[in-house]
Amino acid sequence: MGCYALIILDTHAFVWLITGDSKIGQQSVKIAENALNYGVLAVSAIKFWELAMLCNRNRIKLHATVDSIRLETMNGGIREIPLDGEITVRAVNLQDFHADPADRFIVATAQHFAATLITADEKILAWQGELQRHDATK
Repeated sequence: MGCYALIILDTHAFVWLITGDSKIGQQSVKIAENALNYGVLAVSAIKFWELAMLCNRNRIKLHATVDSIRLETMNGGIREIPLDGEITVRAVNLQDFHADPADRFIVATAQHFAATLITADEKILAWQGELQRHDATK
């Protein structure tokens, strides 16, 4: 990774980026493209679980199966960060954070790696805890 900081995409930012959705801001696109060029663009493995759950509940429609999107993602240079014991315990210990487990895992992952999280989640953006974040709509 060198001296470039890791950039992690939240679920909706990831979907907006790979589908070319105009909801993702131009600054976020530039940050993601630069991170991809330097090999420091990533998603938490929990995001693929979350995508699969959203698809199964018909809350989102994707251009392909989650399995194939995951493979496209990895082959395209976006890194997958697995959950480990340290991240999962950190997720439990987030102070004054909402209960959504997937959000807890992604925030704990970003904290663990001192990464910047690109998200449009208002609860995450408003949270007062220690986290480097960027509003995905900008």
